Amino acid sequence: MQVGKPDFDVLIVGAGISGIGMAAHLEMECPGTNYGIVERRDDLGGTWDLFRYPGIRSDSDMHTLGFDFEPWKHEKAIADAPSILEYLNRIVDERGIRQKIRFGLKVVAADFRKEEGRWHVTVEGEDGERKLITTGFLFLGSGYYDYDDPYDAGFDFSEYEGEVIHPQFWPEDLDYTGKKVVVVGSTATAVTIVPAMTDKGGHVTMLQRTPTWMVNRPARDKLANFLRKVLPEGVAYSITRWKNIRMQDFAFNLARRKPEKVKKALKKGLDNALGSGNYNEADFTPPYNPWEQRLCLVPDADFFEAIKNKKASVKTGHIAKFEKNGVRLKSGELLEADIIVTATGLSLAVAGKIEVSVGGEHVDFSERFYYMNCMFSNLPNLAGVFGYLNASWTLRADIISHYVCRVVNQMKETGADTVVPVLTLQAETEIEEEDIFDFSSGYIQRAKHIMPRSSVEYPWRLNQDYLYDRKLMRTAPIDDGVLTFSKSGANAVLPDEQLEAAE
Repeated sequence: MQVGKPDFDVLIVGAGISGIGMAAHLEMECPGTNYGIVERRDDLGGTWDLFRYPGIRSDSDMHTLGFDFEPWKHEKAIADAPSILEYLNRIVDERGIRQKIRFGLKVVAADFRKEEGRWHVTVEGEDGERKLITTGFLFLGSGYYDYDDPYDAGFDFSEYEGEVIHPQFWPEDLDYTGKKVVVVGSTATAVTIVPAMTDKGGHVTMLQRTPTWMVNRPARDKLANFLRKVLPEGVAYSITRWKNIRMQDFAFNLARRKPEKVKKALKKGLDNALGSGNYNEADFTPPYNPWEQRLCLVPDADFFEAIKNKKASVKTGHIAKFEKNGVRLKSGELLEADIIVTATGLSLAVAGKIEVSVGGEHVDFSERFYYMNCMFSNLPNLAGVFGYLNASWTLRADIISHYVCRVVNQMKETGADTVVPVLTLQAETEIEEEDIFDFSSGYIQRAKHIMPRSSVEYPWRLNQDYLYDRKLMRTAPIDDGVLTFSKSGANAVLPDEQLEAAE
């Protein structure tokens, strides 16, 4: 069967950190590749364009949340959303990426046609009109959570007469001057919103069912700012980035090996920030070990300062119901509130909720194994990014983009139009599977049933060790006997043929 060239060699879904990073790597490592980006929103930035709540900032340092190829130049390492958007916009403009982005297009379906060796991608415009785009390779940079439907904790607000707001849908015209605010939740989002909302008076209470481990950290990296003054910018950035990667890796592994030691260190940090004996330890002592859930970063102690200044407080308890004037706890206490912010978490989504199929047959990602952190067993010409839980998202995005570029170049060199990680039924029975996410966070546990599977060993694995992943994905052979390259048509080697042979 003879078909013309697809519209794109590579189509990237999403113009956030993952999508922009992939585009930049294609520009650098795959010259001449015809690629495009489709973005459902009217501007780039993904998470950083979507969320508009007060104080929105990174919960990782920008020397690791920034890309390995583009130095972070701002003085603050813990950056606010406008600074991050400025960084991303500079990259797309300086590297000629902006003209490759098509805004206002939501990918609703993608079907791989084996006989053509390409994806047929259905996109929907803001007017509801649907169009078809064809691409050889599909890269999902669509993030990991549901943009449309955040987690619903099942609260009944029928009696409550104040305003109820979810951080994912923050109204631009919200006036909270002098208002009493209750923020429900103890996530990084809650810890960001609480001090930010104290700027206009009123009192802000963080109502939590379970405390979170918190760590105070300066928003400015003194070493990074010093190095930029005495070294070339790229060299200074590389040193700072590597230092922070190593520190994060050390802290995570220490928490897993010696949790009591890390607990004592975190407790000491709280004593320094709030004053020993001046706070209720139960409000800051979770029932789990550090890094069994993600540590909550408090830059420049802003959350603690708000508490010390009596502008904010923390209350640990269970909600009985929402009444006319606020929240009634099971203890009987009433927390009065003019505004309630439900910072109760996100809902995860696989593949951006795109209806993915092969030859018209639905793809259930929960039945597929991860391959090399980014591809999926027996699924052709597709890769995606799910960032690290114990480190910055961009660390994974960078190494995946580099790896996918190697795959794309191999396809060009061999004349292949189809590439698939082949897993036979026999080989699958021999895989030792593991818990894909060794984290107890609610949003993780709620989504396990939809997530792809993971083995204890490469290549069928989503790993959580950046240093190991970086080395392996840069040096492992692309043609490893598992990743199979072929031409579409009669001589194609496709997953269903391999499975039938194994049977």
